Amino acid sequence: MKLTLESLKSVGAFTGRPVEKEIKWSQGEDEYIATVFIRPLGYQAAVSDVTALNGKHDNLAGRIAASVCDEEGNPVFTVGDITGTADPERGALDGRLTVALLAAIFEVNNLGKTTTSPPSKSSGTSSSSRGSAAPRSRKPKSA
Repeated sequence: MKLTLESLKSVGAFTGRPVEKEIKWSQGEDEYIATVFIRPLGYQAAVSDVTALNGKHDNLAGRIAASVCDEEGNPVFTVGDITGTADPERGALDGRLTVALLAAIFEVNNLGKTTTSPPSKSSGTSSSSRGSAAPRSRKPKSA
């Protein structure tokens, strides 16, 4: 494939529109439900991840700030809004709300994907059954 905007578009290499999600969280005895928009992981998240690796900000706060957006894809939060550095009097984002947002981000970015466990090895023998047998040769087979 020749790398062009059209070829990348045809294979789905762009993140597209934000995905609408409903989140629930509780604060004390009150439960809240909100509609949020999650931008699928893309360039903004990659930049945030690199910035976090360089120690410039918190990784999870950066992921939330890069992912949670309005209907048009504009960011809702800054990293400082989430960590509390933007307004120390207001403080950091509530922990349960943070977890709800991270769960929504996970759902959007793993939608339809299944995780598989690595295949089990079935050699018919266990490593302890070889006892004092000589180790196998690592020489390639002759043709």
